[in-house]
Amino acid sequence: MLGLGIFFEDTPDGDTTWGMSLLSGLEITLVLVLGAWLIAVALGSVLGVVRTTRSRLWVTLGNGYVELFRNIPLLVQFFLWYFVLPSVVPPVKRFANAVDPATFQLLTAVVCLGLFTAARIAEQVKSGIQSLPRGQMMAGLALGLTPAQTFRYVLLPMAYRIIIPPLTSESMNLVKNSAVAYSIGLTELFFRTREMGEMTFRYFAAFGAATVLYVAVAFSINRIMAWVERATAVPGYLGGAR
Repeated sequence: MLGLGIFFEDTPDGDTTWGMSLLSGLEITLVLVLGAWLIAVALGSVLGVVRTTRSRLWVTLGNGYVELFRNIPLLVQFFLWYFVLPSVVPPVKRFANAVDPATFQLLTAVVCLGLFTAARIAEQVKSGIQSLPRGQMMAGLALGLTPAQTFRYVLLPMAYRIIIPPLTSESMNLVKNSAVAYSIGLTELFFRTREMGEMTFRYFAAFGAATVLYVAVAFSINRIMAWVERATAVPGYLGGAR
């Protein structure tokens, strides 16, 4: 009744089945999400830190980055990175012409989604640091640590513990936002889902399967981050003793 047999039928080119086509799209989605997440956490952490320093220049630059990337729709950013940037930056155009189109699409999507999400994580890191008692910074400096060492060994480890819940939500949003890469032709899960629906007219089966896969990935991230939160909890701090 559910028509699950469609997933075992061959695609028009005969290279694979529709089920395997969706799984290949899921594989690209996971690569995209992982690459973008690494960029977002690394850059977002740096931006979050510099926005809490006393340097007016770095604070201004950090705030400008966050406001710029948060206020431009993600779809527009994908088009700017993929269609506009190669047209105005010759080295990018030469690189795009030198590599496989699918590779350039994936790299563009990773960079675009990573930089977009970094702006959001920067806000969370900043909030986590500012929620800590000022005495922690003073204590680190009193022990002879430099400001950079104080951030690395004292403030950031505690700030990360505080922001794990919003960071979990942001990681799950990253999975959902990855579907926007469909707009530049990346053959991720949503692209394969649309392809299956348009060629077989079995939209319910295609989008139903995609929904299950998206939920499975997002739920897995949720459980992994929940485990990280429990494993890194400090007893007696922010309910960590429960």
